[in-house]
Amino acid sequence: MSSLPTLIARGIRTTAAVSPALAGALALRVFFAAGPRMQVRDWDATTHSEARHRRLTVRGIEVVGYEWGAGPRTVLLLHGWRGRASQFAPLVRELVFEGFRVVTFDAPAHGASKGRRTDVRDWVALAEELQTIHGPFAAIVGHSFGALAALAAARSSVPTPTLIAIAGGAGPDAFIDEFVREFRLDRATTEHMKARFRRRFGAEETTTGALSDAAQHPLPAGTSLLVVHDRGDRRMPDADSLRLHATHGERSRLLRTDGFGHTTVLSADATLDAVVAMVTGGLAAVDALGTDTPRSRPAKREPGSKADVRTAA
Repeated sequence: MSSLPTLIARGIRTTAAVSPALAGALALRVFFAAGPRMQVRDWDATTHSEARHRRLTVRGIEVVGYEWGAGPRTVLLLHGWRGRASQFAPLVRELVFEGFRVVTFDAPAHGASKGRRTDVRDWVALAEELQTIHGPFAAIVGHSFGALAALAAARSSVPTPTLIAIAGGAGPDAFIDEFVREFRLDRATTEHMKARFRRRFGAEETTTGALSDAAQHPLPAGTSLLVVHDRGDRRMPDADSLRLHATHGERSRLLRTDGFGHTTVLSADATLDAVVAMVTGGLAAVDALGTDTPRSRPAKREPGSKADVRTAA
């Protein structure tokens, strides 16, 4: 029996034989489809239930915000597409243990928040709202699509000295191109889809990169970057993360893991160690990970896997 994504892909390709423009419109609609909503996983439930809730609003949509800890420095976490805040539970425990306040939210149409539609602008707007309440942020951590939002926010209205991009990409083209490969769309349909995407964000083709691509238009000079990506990530291959890392030169570090994929990398020991080191001690602390003695942790951590931390080539 064919899966739902396979049937949808087949429907888009069938439509393309008649009208690539209509197929492109359908493809973009599927690209922005947020459902189904992820449920809170059993091993994240305790941390999720301990959060202090805050009601936020974006475009008239009620959104659920979360807060843990009470330290003087605050870290903002941004989940990915079809994800939710509770996925960060292992990292939340680590950061609270280190004395940080941690804030995040379920984006519209995700988790416990209301709404049926959303896009990256909502992530940025909510980051701005939380910055007004808790900022400035000591660091912003984004996973997958949330990494794209973190890059957009840090280069515009939510400056931060430290940005951590996990399983993400430099710009929206990486996500669109992966969608195109997964659904095996033809060139004409792809062109119509991308044109509609640009119109949706009010950007002409010549300026889309300037507005969105962090490899072409890097983070501010005062922002350090940690890029984390698993070599076996099948949902979002690491090529665009490598490009993002290379662009930022000596102020970027790259952690490449093996065996965790797109989602489990969030709770991998290597990821948690690198993120905590980056947030607490910056690039030098990340560089020193190979010689540091492991510290006692307050939470059960998943079995580790091989990983290496590299500076730009």
